[in-house]
Amino acid sequence: MSTHNNIAERKNVVVLGAGYAGSMAANRILAAGRPDITVTVLNPRPQFVERVRLHQVATGTSDGIHALTEVLDPDAEIRVGVAERIGEHDVMLEDGTTLPFDLLLYAVGSTRDMSRVAGGTHTFGVDGYEESLWLGNALESLDDGTRVTVVGGGLTGIEVGAEIAERYPALRVSLVSGAEPAAGLPLSSREGILRRLRALDVQIRSGVTVSRVTATFIEFDDGSVVSSECTVWAGGFTAPDLAARSGLPVDAHGRLLADASLICTDRPDIVGIGDAVAPPREVAAHIRMSCQAAIPLGAHGADTVLALLDGASPRPLSLGFVAQCISVGRRYGVVQSTRRDDTPRSPAAPSTPRTRSRRAICASRTSTPTPSTTPAPTSRRW
Repeated sequence: MSTHNNIAERKNVVVLGAGYAGSMAANRILAAGRPDITVTVLNPRPQFVERVRLHQVATGTSDGIHALTEVLDPDAEIRVGVAERIGEHDVMLEDGTTLPFDLLLYAVGSTRDMSRVAGGTHTFGVDGYEESLWLGNALESLDDGTRVTVVGGGLTGIEVGAEIAERYPALRVSLVSGAEPAAGLPLSSREGILRRLRALDVQIRSGVTVSRVTATFIEFDDGSVVSSECTVWAGGFTAPDLAARSGLPVDAHGRLLADASLICTDRPDIVGIGDAVAPPREVAAHIRMSCQAAIPLGAHGADTVLALLDGASPRPLSLGFVAQCISVGRRYGVVQSTRRDDTPRSPAAPSTPRTRSRRAICASRTSTPTPSTTPAPTSRRW
């Protein structure tokens, strides 16, 4: 007789983190309609944070949060708290309580990487909701003409620099980076982004590496110094140290080491998803820390959990991409089409379709999938 209806043998699945990956995984498992599975989602706050909108939170153009009860399946048990350590069969929380599990989905996300620069405490970031609010408060307090420097020429740095410059035109905004901003995009896309940044009076300085940050200036590795009364760090990300603190295997960025099915290499009862997992290069060399990767990683992690609970062999990850969405302020942006391995194609789409595409993607992350709208776990390939 199938154990799917045997409540006495109910299995506890705990999801650590309710970001894009964790929310997708929890909803996908519960959409399977399995009465033999309970899903508990542990998150530091009772809200889902739209991380792709945190640069807007900093400038006051978006709230960027939604109640978890609006995002998660109604059958998900929500636990607000912070994990201190992962044990053999439970998660120890900062308040001293424990959360038992049969299977654990590790979805703790990422944070800005300050390991290679001195004075990181003098920087702001948009890697978390509170951090974005702190940046917003700082921006509101600055006098006209104050220098604001965004460090990092990737997509995050571009979006942050443009958003601040558009919202606070009286501030003097600079974008500094080792390579030219948007260096990985085709020339036409890159030139459009640079034109828009310059139209917003963003000063661009590339070919430099920041070595030290203080409350009033930035020092570069060539010894040069520029004034900066507000420095925003968008120069790369790393994973939280929860896995390392728990004695689990991690890579150089603190991400949980996993096999091709996203199962932890040392713990078959832990599945990693989102920014905080490092699968083998043969299936994940093209995957960046990003919302666009976190969502399908969460879906695949859910499928892996369901397979493990059934005693079946989980499928290896197969993840391809179609586009990168880049906003450059509220009035301009680019939808850059890509190959499956996330390398760009030419040309990019114009700004109006970009707006609709990005809004549709963001909206899809804040709606609660139901069994009638979420395909069965075996019917979707990423």
